[in-house]
Amino acid sequence: MRLTVFWHNMHAQFGEAYADSLAKDYVIEKLGSRTVNQALADGISAKEVWRAVCDAFDLPASVR
Repeated sequence: MRLTVFWHNMHAQFGEAYADSLAKDYVIEKLGSRTVNQALADGISAKEVWRAVCDAFDLPASVR
């Protein structure tokens, strides 16, 4: 998954402002207790981060 697709998915699911806030502030345990931004900066793939976001927010299978 490309980062552009990742961010498109984030904005589509959460809205642009909330997605950006979530990525900066919300700590996800499946990402090693990191935020989305920290995980991406540490080299975790966008696909893995997206899966963790989907799990953390119980998003439907149709968007996973």
